[in-house]
Amino acid sequence: MCTPSRAAFLTGRYPVRSGMASSSNLNRDVVWLGGSGGLPPNETTFAKLLQHRGYHTGLIGKWHQGLSCASRDDHCYHPLNHGFDYFFGMPFELLGDCQAFHTPELHRRLRVRLWVSTAVLALIPLLLLVPTCARWFPVPWPLVLAFALLALLFFACWFSSYGFTRRWNCVLMRNHEILQQPVRLERLASLMLKEALAFIDRYKRGPFLLFISFLHVHTPLITREKFVGHSKFGLYGDNVEEMDWMVGKVLEALDRERLANHTLVYFTSDNGGRLEAQDGSRQLGGWNGRYKGGRGMGGWEGGIRVPGIFRWPTVLEAGKVIDEPTSLMDIFPTLSYIGGGILPPGRVIDGRNLMPLLEGRASRSEHEFLFHYCGASLHTARWYQKDCATVWKVHFVTPRFSPEGAGACYGSGVCPCSGDVTFHDPPLLFDISRDPSESRPLSPDNEASFDSVVKTVEAAVRRHRGTLTPVPQQLSTFNTLWKPWLQPCCGTFPFCGCDRADDIVSAAW
Repeated sequence: MCTPSRAAFLTGRYPVRSGMASSSNLNRDVVWLGGSGGLPPNETTFAKLLQHRGYHTGLIGKWHQGLSCASRDDHCYHPLNHGFDYFFGMPFELLGDCQAFHTPELHRRLRVRLWVSTAVLALIPLLLLVPTCARWFPVPWPLVLAFALLALLFFACWFSSYGFTRRWNCVLMRNHEILQQPVRLERLASLMLKEALAFIDRYKRGPFLLFISFLHVHTPLITREKFVGHSKFGLYGDNVEEMDWMVGKVLEALDRERLANHTLVYFTSDNGGRLEAQDGSRQLGGWNGRYKGGRGMGGWEGGIRVPGIFRWPTVLEAGKVIDEPTSLMDIFPTLSYIGGGILPPGRVIDGRNLMPLLEGRASRSEHEFLFHYCGASLHTARWYQKDCATVWKVHFVTPRFSPEGAGACYGSGVCPCSGDVTFHDPPLLFDISRDPSESRPLSPDNEASFDSVVKTVEAAVRRHRGTLTPVPQQLSTFNTLWKPWLQPCCGTFPFCGCDRADDIVSAAW
């Protein structure tokens, strides 16, 4: 999922260590820009590391790590408070709710229940009028009015947040300033690219870190007209084509400024394709090929195996393929090594420096074990048995797909981490090095080392859990509630809204 995965990427640590993993099935990401949870200020990001080494640091695009703690403008979780000198983009994320008249995406099933509950409450005062109108017996008017007021208050309480999701969450900012509320999606990709190219031009004479966090391959798949119908894979393919073109423009800028040989470029994703995102027969959330499962499904490969493409001419060999278990958390220590920084003392860093592996000085990944969480629940663990180059995968818990026999949780829209899940005793075991699609579970009958592998992984899980310390839960029920006093607002609350188009230079390419 977006929020915990990005927290791990930025800090090099499992998100449970920073409280960025949820114990709730409902709020597994930061769900409101006006919420009070986010990446704690005492966490060190790779941006902060490089900023201390004299790098100019910038973030263009999506943040999704929270915004404010106690007041609307404290911005304690803002990118500028986490090591970025410059921010342009959406502090939240792109949702279907951000597009006018689009099918709601945030808590869709909960909203349906809230509408039904409102209708039921509204019927009560009407039913109370029946005995009076039929002259059976009089019902006191204060009682009727009390129930009518209760229905009205209930509706106002939930509709004040969910009824204005587009206005509350879909905001475009430059540093601390709101530029558009709600954001105009049709020009956003153009503006992001222009900002990225301007950042490179501005800091090309010194060391810089630029994190371009695309809004692409995520519903509602806003794509410029130039690319619509360009791909044979429908709207999702069109969106990928546009992102690919934008990446090409960034690489062209590095080549043009003769920065390529001095610049490490890394392309990746925060999670696999979301299989439940569909429009009829159209797949809107991508596909994960031969890998089972998708986004938000705990340890299945389809949700956690993502692209990892590096480019650094004169340093890294072009066309080289490395088939070793690595993690997004590895970017933190890798950038620390490249930038000459020192890893923060006194805290566990779960990532490993990738440069020996990338440069060919090492042939094996430093990761012996990797742990795959679903929210705050550990579902799966991976063991890289280096003496025989085997990668074992042990599933202790797996989600129950719906409808039965499907490959995703189409009934609920996202697979739960707890509750409606399957606990495996003995665990499911796969040899990922020979069966990456996780289609052939092993057992003591067909794998002689089954018991020893499971015992080894279970011991590793116990050691891992022993390194965890209690921290405030950033995605708790209270922190994920929408709070009016934290809602960023351009204008006078609650009449928030602005379009400072004059402050945004028009993209003309």
